[in-house]
Amino acid sequence: LKGPCQPRGSTRHRAPWLPRDRRTVPAAAACWHHTAPESLKCAWQLHGDHLELRYANTLMRFDFVWLRDHCRSASCYNAKTNQRSLDTASVDLGIKPKAVRVDETTLFLNAGPDGHVTRYGLEWLVKNSYEGQKQQVMHPRILWNAEIYRQAQVPSVDCQSFLETDEGLKEFLQNFLLYGIAFVENVAPTKEDTEILAERISLIRETIYGRMWYFTSDFSRGDTAYTKLALDRHTDTTYFQEPCGIQVFHCLKHEGTGGRTLLVDGFYAAEQVLRQAPDQFELLSKVPLKHEYVENVGDCHNHMIGVGPVLNVYPWNNELYLIRYNNYDRAVINTVPYDVVHRWYAAHRTLTAELRRPENELWVKLKPGK
Repeated sequence: LKGPCQPRGSTRHRAPWLPRDRRTVPAAAACWHHTAPESLKCAWQLHGDHLELRYANTLMRFDFVWLRDHCRSASCYNAKTNQRSLDTASVDLGIKPKAVRVDETTLFLNAGPDGHVTRYGLEWLVKNSYEGQKQQVMHPRILWNAEIYRQAQVPSVDCQSFLETDEGLKEFLQNFLLYGIAFVENVAPTKEDTEILAERISLIRETIYGRMWYFTSDFSRGDTAYTKLALDRHTDTTYFQEPCGIQVFHCLKHEGTGGRTLLVDGFYAAEQVLRQAPDQFELLSKVPLKHEYVENVGDCHNHMIGVGPVLNVYPWNNELYLIRYNNYDRAVINTVPYDVVHRWYAAHRTLTAELRRPENELWVKLKPGK
């Protein structure tokens, strides 16, 4: 250990879990310590209520309760079920480590009065620290406008390959996760075969429409999608508390003209707003809105309300993960005062202008089998 941190007149006793060439450090110590005098790869410092750790070019701070709560020892964490066994409410909120040791790969803490030893891999700490999470992207994406998507020449996946091989499924999922859209070709044009394809991706969610359903312009349900009116850019199921993450569309039959589908990368548009007007991006990510579905058609009587901002971001790294943009289903704005409302309308206008730029529009004609 490096540095004259031992209080004058005190003594040290080697704990049984410390090797002979390491020494315990009192919690009051407030200087940097290194894994070895000649190595600056990892250094740590104890403060009154937290441990400061520098590793892999990342300066991290860990609350003492957090360090005890996240212990991965067999008595604290069930590795078979990947669940915590420790009773968090039993941890003393004033806990302080009695001793600390760090070698080249691992942090060791004598965590409290019971003598429990907590061990953490340094790489695990970088990955799971707040500071490490701020540097990580949860969901890598390729943002696109129409020209970027065309130049990428993202291939469709053949249905047989998709259903029968891991490679076909992997290719589809990579396309979808990176671009937000993906296509499968040569699907038998039936609802049953479409359902088989959907189940290859994930569980099918039960909704007020059912699990799988037909829709056409017959106004059989109380929704604009069941009319012949053209639909502007929007995301669906904004009135769900958790909007759908994946939607599957299959044109089973089409005669005549029209029927084109407009696709726009909302993440690309939001990125332009963030660059040009960060204050407006922040407002769109903070103002909670109600979206609702009100239906009284035939035997269908539903009123659903979902609440959330237009742009949903992870607060620790400001990464966008969900968009609720649907001018049809947006309910009365009554969740914020009038002066915020006016600024929200300006921000909404900026986002709408980006979404409506012709260069961002990708037009697709679905056909039976695609």
